[in-house]
Amino acid sequence: MPPVIPGFGHHRIPVADGVSLHAAVGGSGAPVVLLHGFPQTHLMWRHVAVDLAADHTVICPDLRGYGASDKPAESDGSGYAKRTMAADIVALARALGHERFALAGHDRGALVAFRAALDHPGAVTHLACLDILPTLDMWDVMHGVTAAVGFHLYLLAQPPGLPERMISAAPDTFFGHFLDIWTTDRGAVPDEVRAAYLAACREAVPSIVADYRASAGVDIEHDRADREAGRRLRMPVAVLQQDWGAALGFDAAALWRAWAPDLRHTTVSHGHFMAEEAPDDIAKALRELLAR
Repeated sequence: MPPVIPGFGHHRIPVADGVSLHAAVGGSGAPVVLLHGFPQTHLMWRHVAVDLAADHTVICPDLRGYGASDKPAESDGSGYAKRTMAADIVALARALGHERFALAGHDRGALVAFRAALDHPGAVTHLACLDILPTLDMWDVMHGVTAAVGFHLYLLAQPPGLPERMISAAPDTFFGHFLDIWTTDRGAVPDEVRAAYLAACREAVPSIVADYRASAGVDIEHDRADREAGRRLRMPVAVLQQDWGAALGFDAAALWRAWAPDLRHTTVSHGHFMAEEAPDDIAKALRELLAR
């Protein structure tokens, strides 16, 4: 039996024409939506979700193109734009009865959460982003040999065909590579969860590539338009991330503060998969954000 989040029910919710998302939902109280990263599914929140469900309604979807959610074929380059994926999440929350909700995301899910908070400020009450920079800033700081840490960003940005074929030739090796190198605690992702992640990724190569490809194109356009228009995040924002600034030579807090006037930025010592490595710390940080 595949792993699940204990005590959570499972729902399949239509969010757009022909697209439904799978979501695990549990608890009761003010709603909190938790968005997963790469190469994971909603299961990455299994510990934090149970903690928050003691006094919140917690919604953990699989993003469009990931896990048990639908994986529509990309057609015009906008199907996996973060704007499209963010609209999915707002529609999902509304379908479950929540016009306003707190939103936390990790990795790819944090990019979706960032876009949702910019596009739908009336819906997102609080925002937490784990271990990312906004897309426009991310590309700006990648340079020289230090950018090798993000080699996959460049591979997955290539035109349709090549990256899909390369990854499909050895998907477990490709996706497993990141599960291995992005953690400081190998026990944080147990074998059964790792197997679930890899199985989900094997079924989602084209949509995962489309998600990343959008971040080298349309997502940059959307971020740049917002920056030029002076748009900012209106809600309280918490950012937790590794010290990428020290490695790549930038001030992460300053980059975030340009987007988020009400910001608490924290540098952590955990690995990239911090919600699995240090769930108590992440749950505590989210509770502190929700209290603001």
